[in-house]
Amino acid sequence: MSTVGQPTMRDRVVDAAVRLTTETGWSKVTMARLADEVGVSRQTVYNEVGTKAGLAEAMILRELDRFLATVTLAFDEHPDDLVEAIRGSSRAVLEVAPSNPLLHAVVSATHGADTELLPLLTTHAGSLLSAAKAVIVERIAPYDVALPAEQVDATIDMVVRVVLSHVMQPSGPAERTADQVAWIVARVLG
Repeated sequence: MSTVGQPTMRDRVVDAAVRLTTETGWSKVTMARLADEVGVSRQTVYNEVGTKAGLAEAMILRELDRFLATVTLAFDEHPDDLVEAIRGSSRAVLEVAPSNPLLHAVVSATHGADTELLPLLTTHAGSLLSAAKAVIVERIAPYDVALPAEQVDATIDMVVRVVLSHVMQPSGPAERTADQVAWIVARVLG
């Protein structure tokens, strides 16, 4: 967002893409249709997001930012207890996920033919994982963790991947899953 509160052109394009994806499906989103929705030329859309793959990544990373805001709040609530911060952040993400329209559109598409976005959350989730892990690394830095950096990185990777897996396919209530993640982290951190 711009500093004056007005959405940037990129924000407008990504917002329209999310809306179209959730209403009609990703396969029906074209750069021309997006340009019509935003009221700009197709070239402007390309200038803002590049290819359709770039647009998809921008949409996913925008939603990731929203999820990571809940992570930040959970860490802020537990400045002296890393395990509780991870429990709270895991729970917050898992509670928000079911009501996220874009995530719902991506996951529900697996039951039909429109699965083009799914790899961005699964097999090709490099950007997503990197962004999420970077936030967690930053949030863990103030805590006194008595592990070598390599083991801290492995722990962060495990937590992010487990939570993402449960976002995609929950196996139980958010609270229970968050408790299980926290239990594992407590064992790792000793």
